[in-house]
Amino acid sequence: MKWTTSRVLLIASVLQAVCVASFAQDYPNKPIKIIAPFPVGTGPDANTREIAIELSKVLGQATVVENRPGAAGMIGTELAAKSPADGYTLLVGATSTFSIVPHAYDKVSYDAEKDFEPISIFGLLNTALIANVNVPVKNAKELIASIKQKPDSVDTATSGVGSYSHIAGEWFASNSGIKMKFIPYNTSSPYGDLVAGQVQLMFDALPVAIGNVKAGKLKILALTGKTRHPNFPDVPTFSEAGLSDYAPTAWTGLFAPAGTPKPIVEKLALAMQKATAQNTALVEKWRSYGGELKAMTPQEFAQFLKTDSQLWGQAIAKANIKLSN
Repeated sequence: MKWTTSRVLLIASVLQAVCVASFAQDYPNKPIKIIAPFPVGTGPDANTREIAIELSKVLGQATVVENRPGAAGMIGTELAAKSPADGYTLLVGATSTFSIVPHAYDKVSYDAEKDFEPISIFGLLNTALIANVNVPVKNAKELIASIKQKPDSVDTATSGVGSYSHIAGEWFASNSGIKMKFIPYNTSSPYGDLVAGQVQLMFDALPVAIGNVKAGKLKILALTGKTRHPNFPDVPTFSEAGLSDYAPTAWTGLFAPAGTPKPIVEKLALAMQKATAQNTALVEKWRSYGGELKAMTPQEFAQFLKTDSQLWGQAIAKANIKLSN
């Protein structure tokens, strides 16, 4: 039999497909590492650990969370981008690392679109303006008026320069016509200082703050959303403060390095469906602090990422935010 080049290539591609399918069928057969480019004790970190536990149950293998914070999440995200594309090193990406950093910084050490395979989103969270309980205002409208009178009267904590909490705050300041003083906590959680009153404000989702809110140590001045959240009926929306186009979305999702075999990505996506959207107890827990636990197919998630990136790109351009590494 004469072996033509095309015949050899065809056989090689078939054998490769068989090998990949066999590998995916056996996957996972050892622990999975999830890189979280956020400080321990922050909202995204808490979300990551919660999902990692549920994913372990579905896949039957341990998932180990490795925190690699710093440089607005770029350190951990770059590390994940350069990791082997075998399904055993994954990344939890978020609004900050995928929708903010590429627009806000002049140099980014990874390509958010080309360096990763989207697996599934796992949560959407309302953005809250959280305050120390002793801040003498009741809502965002009063805060804006207070800062206009006394521009340096409050310090606003962030999870680092260029982080979600920072840029959400800059967006708020830009739309409100005020200037705010931001205090970056690059590798640690600011919540201890927020409760103690060493900083007075923070823009963030509610998972980490909710315990202190219920204990009366922190308060919520405003929440995103077209209408008031049913779990927080006494908290006004940002729209009620006159900021109808202030709509930052805090999301978190699971990614794999580019080149990860499609069968593995699809297997992980199905596992995420079971770990999140089909997890009744966890869905209800997220609702309790204003979140929506959900899942998407890799294709749906990819489209979501494009839309969200465009939204933040417009807000960052409007606020004239330009950051250097």
